[in-house]
Amino acid sequence: MAKAMHGLTGRQKAAILLITLGPEVSAQIFKHLREEEIEQLTLEIANVRKVDSAEREQILDEFHQICLAQEYITQGGIAYAKDILEKALGEQKATEVINRLTATLQVRPFDFARKAEPTQILNFIQNENTQTIALILSYLQPEQASQILSSLPQDKQAEVARRIALMDSTSPEVISQVERVLEQKLSATVTQDYTTAGGVDSIVQILNGVDRGTERTILDALEIQDPELAEEIKKRMFVFEDIVNIDNRSIQRIIRDVENADLQLALKVASEEVRDAIFRNMSKRMAETFKEEMEYMGPVRLRDVEEAQTRIVATIRRLEEAGEIIIARGGGDDIIV
Repeated sequence: MAKAMHGLTGRQKAAILLITLGPEVSAQIFKHLREEEIEQLTLEIANVRKVDSAEREQILDEFHQICLAQEYITQGGIAYAKDILEKALGEQKATEVINRLTATLQVRPFDFARKAEPTQILNFIQNENTQTIALILSYLQPEQASQILSSLPQDKQAEVARRIALMDSTSPEVISQVERVLEQKLSATVTQDYTTAGGVDSIVQILNGVDRGTERTILDALEIQDPELAEEIKKRMFVFEDIVNIDNRSIQRIIRDVENADLQLALKVASEEVRDAIFRNMSKRMAETFKEEMEYMGPVRLRDVEEAQTRIVATIRRLEEAGEIIIARGGGDDIIV
C-alpha cells in the first residue's frame, strides 16, 4: 500500500481526501478554491473508481500532520514546528512533513511586525525615508498599514502611497536588511525568490482603511504628481458616495448590516443622490424615522461623519468579500448578470 500511495499525485490525494470528507465539507472547501482548481479536482474525483480503506486512512493521517505543521508554523515559525513534530513523529517523518508543506509555502517577510501594534511600528519608521516606509507597509496587514499611513506627516503620506502603488518586486537582501533594522531577530525564513509586494491593489486596500481626510489628502496630491496613477487607484477604490452605483437589493442588505447611528451620521453631509438611494431602499416608516432623527441630531463634527462613512465602507467591503453583494468597478465596465 505504501507503494501505491507513493505513486499518487498531490491532486489525486486531494481528490481522495474530498471524497472521504463527504459532499458537504467538500462544498465548503470548494468555496475557497479558484475555478481552475475546482475543475481539476472535479475531474480527478470523477476518475476515482475505488478507494482502499488503508489508503484512505493514510491520506487522512498525512493531511492531519500537514495541518498540525501549518498550525505550529503559524504559532512559532518553521523551526518551532519542526521541533514539535520531531518529538511527536521522529526526526525523519517531521522533516518529510515540513518539506512537503514548505515546498508550496511562502513565509512572508515581516511576520513579526504583523503581530505588533501599529503605534509601535509607527514610532520606529516615521522618520525613515519614504521607500523604506512603503516597503514595510506593503507587508503589513491592510488595517495596520491604514492606521500607520493615517498617522504619518501629511507631506509623506502621498509619496508613501505612490511608492506602494508603483512597487513591483524587492530583492531578498534588501528585505532582510530592513527586517534586521526593524527587528533584531529575523523571521524564521525569508523566501529566496524575489518577493512581490505593493502595487495598486495593495495601496487600494490600505486607502480603503484610512480616514476620509487622509484619503483625500493622498489622492489630491497624487492627482498632481501622477494623474494616471491617481485615476487607476480611484477606479479600484470604493468610497461612500459610490453607494449610488450599487443595486437596490445590495443596498438593502447594507442597511441591515450597518448601525443606524452610523448611517444617520454618514447621510448628514451626503448628496441628495446618495440619500435618495438609501431612503428608497427603506420602508416608508423607517425612512421617515431616519429623517426625523437626523433633523433632531443638530450640528455634528465632520470627523465623526467621516469615521461613520469609513465604518460603513468597511462593512460594504466585508459583504463583497463574502460574496453577499456585488460592486461594479472600473468605470462601469463590469457586467452583472
